[in-house]
Amino acid sequence: MANKNPLREFLGDLPLTAEIDWMLRSKNRPRKDHYNLMRLQTALPAAMDAVKPFAQNAKPGKKVLFFATLHYWIEQSAYLGLALAGMGHDITLLTLPYSEWHKEKDKFTQRQRILHTHDALKVLSPLVKHVSMLDIQSSSRVSHGTLRAVKHADLPEKIQQDIKEVSLWDAQYTLMREEVDMNDAGDRALYDLRIERNTFAAKAALQYMQTNKPDVVLIPNGLILEMGIVFRVARYLGIDAVTYEFNDQREQIWLAQNSSIMQQDTDYLVDARCSLPMTDAMFERVADLENARRGARVWGKSKRLWQYVSSQGAAETRKVLNLDGRPVVMLAANVLGDSLTLGRDIFAASMTEWITKTVQYFAKRTDVQLVIRVHPGEKLVPQAKSMGTVVREALPDLPNHIHVIGALDKVNTYDLIEIANVGLAYTTTVGLETAMNGRPVISCGQTHYRGRGITIDPNTWDEYYATLEKVLGDIPAHQMNEKQVEFAWNYAYRFFFEYPRPFPWRLMNFWDDLEVWPLEKVLSMAQFKDTFEFLVGEPFTWK
Repeated sequence: MANKNPLREFLGDLPLTAEIDWMLRSKNRPRKDHYNLMRLQTALPAAMDAVKPFAQNAKPGKKVLFFATLHYWIEQSAYLGLALAGMGHDITLLTLPYSEWHKEKDKFTQRQRILHTHDALKVLSPLVKHVSMLDIQSSSRVSHGTLRAVKHADLPEKIQQDIKEVSLWDAQYTLMREEVDMNDAGDRALYDLRIERNTFAAKAALQYMQTNKPDVVLIPNGLILEMGIVFRVARYLGIDAVTYEFNDQREQIWLAQNSSIMQQDTDYLVDARCSLPMTDAMFERVADLENARRGARVWGKSKRLWQYVSSQGAAETRKVLNLDGRPVVMLAANVLGDSLTLGRDIFAASMTEWITKTVQYFAKRTDVQLVIRVHPGEKLVPQAKSMGTVVREALPDLPNHIHVIGALDKVNTYDLIEIANVGLAYTTTVGLETAMNGRPVISCGQTHYRGRGITIDPNTWDEYYATLEKVLGDIPAHQMNEKQVEFAWNYAYRFFFEYPRPFPWRLMNFWDDLEVWPLEKVLSMAQFKDTFEFLVGEPFTWK
């Protein structure tokens, strides 16, 4: 996990070396380091000029601590912070100037990144105050921003446990596999680095929040890396925390208050919206989205394909897979390496364990056919451990009544939903879509549609196996009724079209979005007002 130059490491320990080099040589040179805020630095003066008139006329708002790490999040956060300042809020942007979460840079390089970040963001003052986490004077670090003096035991027990949990997720996220072998030197080094980095972030965040007492903390993601730790510290102190991430659609954002957005807590959505009736127009909109996915077409303002081959029909798919008349159970897998899948375990220790034990169970059930749909998204992360590999490790000699559909196989998931008599899902939305088609779905991970009355929800391994026996013993008796299917469609509409909020700048293609939605235009319109209010902890008002 090390990425150090010994000379630069030595120079990083000498007082003022980085600062003198920065002033005399490095400040005005093109940056070769991956951590690069020069485009942001060039753009911010004009952005400040655009926001000042709005800020001068705005009523005083909340005291907001806005945390960002990694250069691309810092770019976007600078503009979002300005927008919130233009609405009257008192914004402090707390940065951690890294570009790699899994590598330890030499001290000299890291000190120069701190200087570069200060230089790039100094124009934000006085509308947005900038503080580098590595500049916070604390017993949690020694000089020059190094992390080596951090002591895990100095923190409250709850935060220590949070650090261990988040650091394990960090390792899984980085390795793109759920098995982290602490006896493997590489795995252990990664985990230890994440412990060290997260411990430092926890101590710095704890000190800063206790001293400055923000009204709300705003954090991207809020589940993994230092973003997850800053979220945990805020909640430990009882400070409201808002987290956000992005789906595949442009001009949309996912938001959560006092939970990580990656956990997709939709309780408030269900309570406020799902009791309302489903109109024909709403039904048609959901059907249009589903038909686009079935037809392997992009939809809305997304460029993402959810399927790579269009529907071939149930009969043709049965023929391709050589399926006979026995009932079909479809297991829909997630992609490893996606933070949406982390921390979702209920009775299984991991999705890998769930799939392993499930296929071993079905190996003995020759009265049914199991079709395992490896997520097509695995194509986008070929370095991730494939769920197809997990199946073959569990059953080296795959019986002919178990079929594995690879990410690149020319089979459409929606044809499989039509064929399936029963669905098995961990957290993928395919489980929801299977329920929308009236099929019984056994939900095995902590997903947002679980517990809504449209899935069967075992909580232990014994319950899971008993549920399989019961459902497979009488599949017709477990088909969903009309009321359940109607609710599944209603929930799908709320999740796909009301859960995302309107927002001008996604992380991906941020600079392109900024050309469409410059700050002055965003602040002049009411289109994003509710979203910005939600971002600083105000309750959302449905219209």
